[in-house]
Amino acid sequence: MAVLLGCIADDFTGGTDLAGMLVKAGMRTVQMIGVPQGPLPEDVDAVVIALKSRTCPVDEAVADSLAALAALRAAGCRQFFFKYCSTFDSTPQGNIGPVAEALMAALGTDFTIACPAFPANGRTIYQGHLFVGEQLLSDSGMRRHPLTPMTDANLVRVLQQQVKGRVGLAAQATVSRGAEAIVARFDELRRSGHAFAVVDALADQDLLAIGAACTDLPLVTGGSGIALGLPENFRRRGLLAPVESAALPATGGLRAVVAGSCSIATLGQVAAMSARHPAFNVDPIRLARGEDVAGEALAWATDRIRREPVLVYATAAPEAVREIQEALGVERAGSLVEDTLARIATGLVDLGVGQMIVAGGETSGAVVKALGVSGLRIGPEIDPGVPWTVAIHDDTKPPLALALKSGNFGSPDFFLKAWNALQ
Repeated sequence: MAVLLGCIADDFTGGTDLAGMLVKAGMRTVQMIGVPQGPLPEDVDAVVIALKSRTCPVDEAVADSLAALAALRAAGCRQFFFKYCSTFDSTPQGNIGPVAEALMAALGTDFTIACPAFPANGRTIYQGHLFVGEQLLSDSGMRRHPLTPMTDANLVRVLQQQVKGRVGLAAQATVSRGAEAIVARFDELRRSGHAFAVVDALADQDLLAIGAACTDLPLVTGGSGIALGLPENFRRRGLLAPVESAALPATGGLRAVVAGSCSIATLGQVAAMSARHPAFNVDPIRLARGEDVAGEALAWATDRIRREPVLVYATAAPEAVREIQEALGVERAGSLVEDTLARIATGLVDLGVGQMIVAGGETSGAVVKALGVSGLRIGPEIDPGVPWTVAIHDDTKPPLALALKSGNFGSPDFFLKAWNALQ
């Protein structure tokens, strides 16, 4: 049977987050790292192609996304989903809007939705405004994000700056009345010349209703939360089997955490783990001086990791990050850290690590590339939006379990409790 749902994610942890949602809703799902060069797996219901297109130049993001779409269309997908962060990480120029419009043009459709809501992680939308917990997005820590500072919580306004088509709103008063009312609002917006509908959502039941209303849309865009309601559309048409529990091949080996995200959530997780287990800090200033910090970290880990999990982190408070970026430049600071953490991660695997947590989308992308991982089999959820996965890579290598965590996700004890989900 052909793949039912083809998904394009704009970063690696976001792809894993989405894939975990689909598995939880009963879709056999595989995540591919980058645009696949060969045929896609046949024993799956959904494929997520994870790109590194969130913060790259707009033209590059569009080209990569269209290449991913071509691979998914060749696999026979019946519907397509463009996934971005639940905090709508982007700039006034993109990349969310330009990529969405390019996908719409390629699919020959003139209307789609934008709904990054993820209530389980505190991301809700009301009257078109995105909230993080009880704060407007523009009042949250995302206001100071080093690459995509989000200073406006009004998604209608933010998206309109990025696209040529008109952006409208399907408000909570409509969403609360269910799928039929939402479809009617979509039709109304479409007739009045709107190309996008930002859709309010305050709870999972809203996401389920929105998903049902998207049955006939060729393209859906949003955060992973909206994926809760998409599988049931295929199940109602007899195309998808009942929900089964997720399972992964057994993995062993040593345990390690590699953290590059500087989000508030990851800062707390690093603090919690470093209070219990050995931790090594990667200093970007030392990297800029040419010091072999990766070699030092691996030498430090060699004996410790055989006794207990270890943490290697470049996570720092926003003030420290700004000082480093001012000293080195944003791009140089980021690439130095990503390249070093990727080298450390491969070294840890060589030391016998078989179960690894990686925090941060950019860091996760660098790590899986360095490890030669072509795809991921998706397994059990640790926290909302973060499942364990097993790498699809060279069969001569031992199985490798990876938890690729978005910087903003997970409870404070995430690094401490994640191993239990593999038992």
